[in-house]
Amino acid sequence: MVVVPKAESRWTVTQVYDDLSGRILTGQLRPGEALSEIKMAAHYGLSRTPVRQAFHRLSVEGLLSIVPQVGSFVAPIQLSAVRDAQFVRQTVECRAVRSAALATGHEKERVLNGLLKEQARIITRRDHYGFFSSDEDLHRALMLIAGHPHVWDFILSMKTQLDRLRYLSLESQEWLEMIFHQHEQLVKCVLAHDADGAVALMETHLHSASLALEKIAVDHAEFFEDSPPQPGGTPPKSP
Repeated sequence: MVVVPKAESRWTVTQVYDDLSGRILTGQLRPGEALSEIKMAAHYGLSRTPVRQAFHRLSVEGLLSIVPQVGSFVAPIQLSAVRDAQFVRQTVECRAVRSAALATGHEKERVLNGLLKEQARIITRRDHYGFFSSDEDLHRALMLIAGHPHVWDFILSMKTQLDRLRYLSLESQEWLEMIFHQHEQLVKCVLAHDADGAVALMETHLHSASLALEKIAVDHAEFFEDSPPQPGGTPPKSP
Protein backbone atom coordinates (compact mmCIF):
# COMPACT_ATOMS: atom_id res chain seq x y z
CA MET A 1 0.00 0.00 0.00
CA VAL A 2 1.46 3.38 -1.06
CA VAL A 3 1.08 6.22 1.40
CA VAL A 4 2.08 9.86 1.06
CA PRO A 5 3.36 11.50 4.25
CA LYS A 6 1.77 14.79 5.20
CA ALA A 7 3.82 17.70 6.53
CA GLU A 8 1.19 18.89 8.97
CA SER A 9 -1.73 17.03 10.38
CA ARG A 10 -5.18 18.15 11.32
CA TRP A 11 -6.40 14.60 11.71
CA THR A 12 -8.10 13.49 14.90
CA VAL A 13 -8.48 9.93 16.19
CA THR A 14 -12.11 9.92 15.07
CA GLN A 15 -11.19 11.13 11.58
CA VAL A 16 -8.50 8.47 11.25
CA TYR A 17 -11.04 5.85 12.32
CA ASP A 18 -13.65 7.18 9.88
CA ASP A 19 -11.15 7.20 7.01
CA LEU A 20 -9.85 3.68 7.63
CA SER A 21 -13.27 2.18 8.38
CA GLY A 22 -14.61 3.72 5.16
CA ARG A 23 -11.77 2.25 3.13
CA ILE A 24 -12.27 -1.17 4.72
CA LEU A 25 -16.04 -1.02 4.24
CA THR A 26 -15.78 -0.14 0.55
CA GLY A 27 -13.13 -2.75 -0.19
CA GLN A 28 -10.33 -0.29 -0.89
CA LEU A 29 -8.52 -2.14 1.89
CA ARG A 30 -9.03 -5.86 1.34
CA PRO A 31 -9.36 -8.56 4.00
CA GLY A 32 -5.93 -9.80 5.05
CA GLU A 33 -4.13 -6.62 4.01
CA ALA A 34 -1.52 -5.53 6.57
CA LEU A 35 -1.77 -2.10 8.17
CA SER A 36 1.30 -0.66 9.85
CA GLU A 37 0.94 1.77 12.75
CA ILE A 38 4.20 3.43 11.73
CA LYS A 39 3.18 3.92 8.09
CA MET A 40 -0.32 5.07 9.03
CA ALA A 41 1.12 7.55 11.54
CA ALA A 42 3.36 8.95 8.80
CA HIS A 43 0.45 9.07 6.37
CA TYR A 44 -1.77 11.05 8.73
CA GLY A 45 1.07 13.12 10.17
CA LEU A 46 0.43 11.85 13.69
CA SER A 47 2.24 10.02 16.44
CA ARG A 48 1.56 6.31 16.80
CA THR A 49 -0.67 6.79 19.87
CA PRO A 50 -3.78 8.20 18.11
CA VAL A 51 -3.34 5.69 15.28
CA ARG A 52 -3.17 2.90 17.85
CA GLN A 53 -6.39 4.21 19.39
CA ALA A 54 -8.11 4.18 16.00
CA PHE A 55 -6.78 0.64 15.36
CA HIS A 56 -8.23 -0.48 18.70
CA ARG A 57 -11.68 0.87 17.80
CA LEU A 58 -11.53 -0.85 14.41
CA SER A 59 -10.60 -4.08 16.17
CA VAL A 60 -13.50 -3.81 18.62
CA GLU A 61 -15.90 -3.35 15.69
CA GLY A 62 -14.56 -6.40 13.85
CA LEU A 63 -12.86 -4.51 11.04
CA LEU A 64 -9.24 -5.06 12.07
CA SER A 65 -7.42 -8.09 13.46
CA ILE A 66 -4.54 -7.22 15.78
CA VAL A 67 -2.14 -10.13 16.26
CA PRO A 68 0.37 -9.49 19.08
CA GLN A 69 4.01 -9.59 17.96
CA VAL A 70 2.87 -10.06 14.36
CA GLY A 71 0.91 -7.03 13.14
CA SER A 72 -2.49 -5.63 12.27
CA PHE A 73 -4.55 -6.88 9.35
CA VAL A 74 -7.87 -5.98 7.76
CA ALA A 75 -10.22 -8.49 9.36
CA PRO A 76 -12.01 -11.13 7.28
CA ILE A 77 -15.70 -10.62 6.60
CA GLN A 78 -17.76 -12.50 9.17
CA LEU A 79 -20.27 -14.65 7.31
CA SER A 80 -22.32 -15.32 10.44
CA ALA A 81 -22.85 -11.56 10.89
CA VAL A 82 -23.68 -11.20 7.18
CA ARG A 83 -26.38 -13.87 7.42
CA ASP A 84 -27.83 -12.38 10.60
CA ALA A 85 -28.05 -8.92 9.02
CA GLN A 86 -29.61 -10.34 5.87
CA PHE A 87 -32.19 -12.19 7.98
CA VAL A 88 -33.13 -8.97 9.79
CA ARG A 89 -33.41 -7.05 6.52
CA GLN A 90 -35.67 -9.66 4.95
CA THR A 91 -37.90 -9.85 8.01
CA VAL A 92 -38.23 -6.12 8.64
CA GLU A 93 -38.17 -4.68 5.12
CA CYS A 94 -40.77 -7.06 3.70
CA ARG A 95 -43.19 -5.95 6.39
CA ALA A 96 -42.26 -2.29 5.97
CA VAL A 97 -42.72 -2.28 2.20
CA ARG A 98 -46.31 -3.48 2.67
CA SER A 99 -46.98 -0.44 4.86
CA ALA A 100 -45.22 1.78 2.33
CA ALA A 101 -47.46 0.48 -0.47
CA LEU A 102 -50.60 1.17 1.56
CA ALA A 103 -49.44 4.63 2.65
CA THR A 104 -50.87 7.73 0.99
CA GLY A 105 -49.32 11.12 0.40
CA HIS A 106 -48.28 13.19 -2.60
CA GLU A 107 -44.59 13.15 -1.60
CA LYS A 108 -44.23 9.38 -2.04
CA GLU A 109 -44.20 9.46 -5.83
CA ARG A 110 -41.86 12.45 -6.03
CA VAL A 111 -39.31 10.97 -3.63
CA LEU A 112 -39.22 7.44 -5.05
CA ASN A 113 -39.19 8.47 -8.71
CA GLY A 114 -36.51 11.03 -7.92
CA LEU A 115 -34.30 8.32 -6.43
CA LEU A 116 -34.83 6.08 -9.48
CA LYS A 117 -33.77 8.90 -11.80
CA GLU A 118 -30.68 9.46 -9.69
CA GLN A 119 -29.80 5.76 -9.85
CA ALA A 120 -30.19 5.72 -13.64
CA ARG A 121 -27.68 8.59 -13.90
CA ILE A 122 -25.30 6.87 -11.51
CA ILE A 123 -25.35 3.63 -13.53
CA THR A 124 -24.58 5.56 -16.70
CA ARG A 125 -21.52 6.99 -14.96
CA ARG A 126 -20.58 3.51 -13.68
CA ASP A 127 -20.31 5.02 -10.23
CA HIS A 128 -20.48 1.94 -8.00
CA TYR A 129 -19.93 3.84 -4.76
CA GLY A 130 -22.61 6.34 -5.71
CA PHE A 131 -25.04 3.53 -6.45
CA PHE A 132 -24.46 2.00 -3.02
CA SER A 133 -25.34 5.32 -1.38
CA SER A 134 -28.43 5.77 -3.55
CA ASP A 135 -29.52 2.18 -2.86
CA GLU A 136 -29.35 2.96 0.85
CA ASP A 137 -31.40 6.13 0.27
CA LEU A 138 -34.13 4.17 -1.49
CA HIS A 139 -34.47 1.57 1.24
CA ARG A 140 -34.41 4.30 3.90
CA ALA A 141 -37.11 6.22 2.01
CA LEU A 142 -39.35 3.15 1.94
CA MET A 143 -38.92 2.80 5.69
CA LEU A 144 -39.84 6.46 6.20
CA ILE A 145 -42.90 6.14 3.97
CA ALA A 146 -43.91 3.08 5.99
CA GLY A 147 -43.92 5.28 9.08
CA HIS A 148 -40.88 3.81 10.82
CA PRO A 149 -38.15 6.48 10.58
CA HIS A 150 -35.92 4.97 13.27
CA VAL A 151 -35.96 1.36 12.13
CA TRP A 152 -33.46 1.99 9.35
CA ASP A 153 -30.99 3.29 11.97
CA PHE A 154 -31.35 -0.05 13.76
CA ILE A 155 -30.63 -1.92 10.52
CA LEU A 156 -27.59 0.27 9.88
CA SER A 157 -26.22 -0.52 13.32
CA MET A 158 -25.90 -4.23 12.58
CA LYS A 159 -25.01 -4.53 8.91
CA THR A 160 -21.36 -3.45 8.71
CA GLN A 161 -20.16 -6.92 7.71
CA LEU A 162 -23.02 -7.24 5.21
CA ASP A 163 -22.11 -3.91 3.64
CA ARG A 164 -18.51 -5.01 3.13
CA LEU A 165 -19.82 -7.90 1.08
CA ARG A 166 -22.34 -5.71 -0.75
CA TYR A 167 -19.57 -3.38 -1.92
CA LEU A 168 -17.80 -6.36 -3.47
CA SER A 169 -21.00 -7.30 -5.32
CA LEU A 170 -21.39 -3.78 -6.70
CA GLU A 171 -18.11 -4.06 -8.58
CA SER A 172 -20.12 -5.80 -11.32
CA GLN A 173 -21.90 -3.47 -13.78
CA GLU A 174 -24.39 -6.23 -14.68
CA TRP A 175 -25.27 -6.58 -11.01
CA LEU A 176 -25.92 -2.84 -10.72
CA GLU A 177 -28.28 -2.92 -13.69
CA MET A 178 -30.16 -5.94 -12.31
CA ILE A 179 -30.61 -4.29 -8.91
CA PHE A 180 -31.81 -1.09 -10.57
CA HIS A 181 -34.40 -3.02 -12.59
CA GLN A 182 -35.67 -4.62 -9.39
CA HIS A 183 -35.90 -1.18 -7.79
CA GLU A 184 -38.01 0.05 -10.72
CA GLN A 185 -40.46 -2.83 -10.35
CA LEU A 186 -40.60 -2.43 -6.59
CA VAL A 187 -41.34 1.29 -6.78
CA LYS A 188 -44.00 0.64 -9.41
CA CYS A 189 -45.85 -1.68 -7.02
CA VAL A 190 -45.49 0.71 -4.08
CA LEU A 191 -46.91 3.63 -6.08
CA ALA A 192 -49.77 1.44 -7.36
CA HIS A 193 -50.66 0.52 -3.74
CA ASP A 194 -50.03 -3.13 -4.65
CA ALA A 195 -48.99 -4.34 -1.19
CA ASP A 196 -48.81 -8.05 -2.04
CA GLY A 197 -46.80 -7.35 -5.18
CA ALA A 198 -44.44 -5.05 -3.30
CA VAL A 199 -43.79 -7.69 -0.63
CA ALA A 200 -43.17 -10.38 -3.26
CA LEU A 201 -40.74 -8.13 -5.10
CA MET A 202 -38.90 -7.16 -1.92
CA GLU A 203 -38.55 -10.85 -1.06
CA THR A 204 -37.16 -11.53 -4.54
CA HIS A 205 -34.90 -8.48 -4.36
CA LEU A 206 -33.34 -9.40 -1.02
CA HIS A 207 -33.21 -13.12 -1.84
CA SER A 208 -31.35 -12.53 -5.09
CA ALA A 209 -28.94 -10.31 -3.19
CA SER A 210 -28.43 -13.09 -0.66
CA LEU A 211 -27.66 -15.64 -3.38
CA ALA A 212 -25.18 -13.28 -5.02
CA LEU A 213 -23.47 -12.62 -1.71
CA GLU A 214 -23.11 -16.33 -1.05
CA LYS A 215 -21.52 -16.76 -4.50
CA ILE A 216 -19.00 -14.03 -3.74
CA ALA A 217 -18.18 -15.79 -0.47
CA VAL A 218 -17.37 -18.94 -2.47
CA ASP A 219 -15.40 -17.14 -5.21
CA HIS A 220 -13.35 -15.14 -2.69
CA ALA A 221 -13.14 -17.57 0.22
CA GLU A 222 -9.88 -15.98 1.38
CA PHE A 223 -11.79 -12.80 2.31
CA PHE A 224 -14.13 -14.54 4.75
CA GLU A 225 -14.30 -16.02 8.18
CA ASP A 226 -16.64 -18.96 8.68
CA SER A 227 -19.41 -18.93 11.26
CA PRO A 228 -18.18 -19.04 14.86
CA PRO A 229 -17.41 -22.61 15.96
CA GLN A 230 -19.55 -24.54 18.40
CA PRO A 231 -18.12 -25.09 21.89
CA GLY A 232 -15.22 -27.50 21.63
CA GLY A 233 -14.77 -26.82 17.92
CA THR A 234 -11.82 -25.38 16.01
CA PRO A 235 -11.33 -21.63 16.46
CA PRO A 236 -11.48 -19.34 13.42
CA LYS A 237 -8.18 -19.00 11.57
CA SER A 238 -6.20 -15.78 11.94
CA PRO A 239 -5.38 -13.73 8.85
